[in-house]
Order: sequence, then structure tokens, then C-alpha cells
Amino acid sequence: MKKPLIVLTGPTAVGKTKLSILLAQKINGEIISADSMQVYKHMDIGSAKIMPLEMQGITHYLIDELMPDEAFHIVRFQQMAKTAMEQIYAKGKIPILVGGTGFYIQAITRDIDFTQAEQEGAYRIELEALAKEKGPAFLHSMLREADPVSAEEIHENNVKRVIRALEFYHQNRYPISEHNQEQKQRVSPYALAYFVLNAPRELLYQRIDVRVDEMIQNGLLEEVTKLKDMGYHRNMVSMQGLGYKEILSYLDGEISLDEAIRIIKRDTRHFAKRQITWFKREEGVIWVNKEQFAFDDDQILQYMLAQLKEKDIVFPLKFEI
Repeated sequence: MKKPLIVLTGPTAVGKTKLSILLAQKINGEIISADSMQVYKHMDIGSAKIMPLEMQGITHYLIDELMPDEAFHIVRFQQMAKTAMEQIYAKGKIPILVGGTGFYIQAITRDIDFTQAEQEGAYRIELEALAKEKGPAFLHSMLREADPVSAEEIHENNVKRVIRALEFYHQNRYPISEHNQEQKQRVSPYALAYFVLNAPRELLYQRIDVRVDEMIQNGLLEEVTKLKDMGYHRNMVSMQGLGYKEILSYLDGEISLDEAIRIIKRDTRHFAKRQITWFKREEGVIWVNKEQFAFDDDQILQYMLAQLKEKDIVFPLKFEI
């Protein structure tokens, strides 16, 4: 029998955290963060990291496990998440993958094989130097020639992913888009329930704006200042996260604080839109539109539990609907 795996995802600020705790409590689950930023220590406010008191006794994995100067990428996420899953299964509990990084989630649900995607140091350094010298648009034009499909999917400002796609082509002489398409055809090795929490776009954007304002009020400026004082800088992957690079630009005197906040809000809204687009392309997902449940988490929880019972994918069910 396939082992059970539950995914709870959706765009940023939609309200995944509270619901994930309610679900874990109900089904004897533990939570693995599928977030590219919450894994880092000292980066709490800008990543909207769940705090220990909020966890309500539910064990969380991939939270506060790395320092901001450590490498964290798709391959390392997959390795760490699989290790966490085995620990959860060994306890007789159910892993719940929670977060908004769609590619990270896909790496687990499809068990994507990254053996052909090992990083090549010298070529990567060369590409990074080109990006600094000639800018992201130049690098993106290289990708357009090598892999037009990936060039359409990857924004030119996402230099990390552009480099990864060029690196793959350099190593394998065929596009990473073809490789990804092959991997998408893989059948999940898990008994999977894949929930996508969503809300009307206008409301979502309002929630994002409020969240950013709260981050500033709660000390985002002080958090980034401390990180800078500790020696962390914008060339690090961690410091390229939304909220961090913009505040660094303010601290370096490049833009005003008001402009930094405006950019954070704008780019977070764009990010949420891209997240929704990604999840719409995924197969077999269960969309949970909050307005259909009067934005009531208890109603949403009951619906999710009913779906789990219908699919009969969890360990001997220990909950009542």
C-alpha cells in the first residue's frame, strides 16, 4: 500500500498556517514546511514564519534548520523533506506538506529525479558573472535560444532559475523543460490528497497589503538590519527573498522606505498570482475556495476530512467528521 501524504498549499497570505494546525490535530499529523525562506534561522518576520506558540504542540520540520549563508535549493529540500517524512511515518503519523513553493511540492509528490541536474560549479560561476556584468536580460536571452519553453515560464529577474535552466542544458544538451515534462508524467508514489486553498483575488491582495504593513510594524526593518550587521548580504540566496532584498536596498540608500514597502507589496501580489497559475497546471488537486465555506476554517476542515475519508488514504482513521 502507498503511504499517505497530504499537501496543503495555496498563494501567500491565504491562511494556510492556522488550517494546517487544525488538520494536523485532527488526523494525528506532523507538518513539513514547503517554503524556501522559513528554513532559515533569524529570518522570522519577512518569511511570515510560524512561531513555536502558534504550533500548538504540532511538530514542524524544515523550520529554523539552516543559517542564512547555507545553500538551500530544490535538491536539498527534497532530501530534507524525505528524511522528515520517514521520521513521521516511523511514529505512525501522517506528513502534511504545507507551503506555497509549488516546485518544492512537486519534487515530493512526483518524486522528481534530480540525478541529471547536479550543479556544475565552474559554469555556474561563469553565468553568475555574466548576470552581474550584462544583467538578467542578457542571461534570459541566452535561455531563450537554448530553451524557449523555459524562457516563457521563467521571468528574467529570477536569475537563479534562469541559471539553473542554462546549467542543465549545458550539462545534458537538451532543455530542462523537456526533463520537467518527463518528470511530470511520473505517478506519485504516495496515497496523495493535494489541497489548494484559495480566496478571491481582490481579498487576497488586501490581505497581502495588510500583512506587509504588519511586518513593518513588527520589526522587519530591524530584522534585516540585524542580518546585515551579522554579515549577510544581498548576494546570498536567502537575502533575495521577498521583503529582504527591498529593505536591503533601503538600508543601502538606494530607495526610500516607502518605496521599499510599495515594491514588497507589488511583488508579493505578483508572486501570489504566479503561485495560483502554477497550481492550476497541477493535476489531481482539490481546490478549496474559501468563499464557498463562508471563510470559516471549521467548515473547510470538515470538507477536507470528508475528502480524506472518501479517498481512504490515511492510516486507520482517528477522527470523526
